[in-house]
Amino acid sequence: MIIEKDCVVSIEYTLTDSAGKVLDKSDASGPLKYLHGHQNIIPGLEDELTGKTSGDELDVSIEAAKAYGQVDSTLIQEVPKEQFASMPDIQEGMQVQAQTDQGPIVFMVTEVKDDSVVVDANHPLAGIDLNFSVKVLEVRKAEAEEIEHGHVH
Repeated sequence: MIIEKDCVVSIEYTLTDSAGKVLDKSDASGPLKYLHGHQNIIPGLEDELTGKTSGDELDVSIEAAKAYGQVDSTLIQEVPKEQFASMPDIQEGMQVQAQTDQGPIVFMVTEVKDDSVVVDANHPLAGIDLNFSVKVLEVRKAEAEEIEHGHVH
């Protein structure tokens, strides 16, 4: 079966950055299963998998714009350190969740200064071109309930 919208696809993959550093791979957790055409994986990889079939293997480079997007400088903010009073040991690299008018947002602490903290709400892989080595294991037609819910059951 050919990969198209409303197919359940099972893949093995290795994800690397442009320097060849492995960022993620499916080995540890088993194959990734997703519903094709429902924005369950990054757009660039979904585009590359369209039309493929079980047994196909591909190595593709996905530019940042078709992966997690470019870094949005409006999502990087410097906030007064006093807003972290409940976290006296705030450190660079920590993830912090904040409530906003749009709901909860996860920020990465990128710098701790004497009186302020710099936080970044961009995806950790924003601005990075990604390389995937993928093997398509299985393709099947999605069940009606999977299509209705927008994900694999």
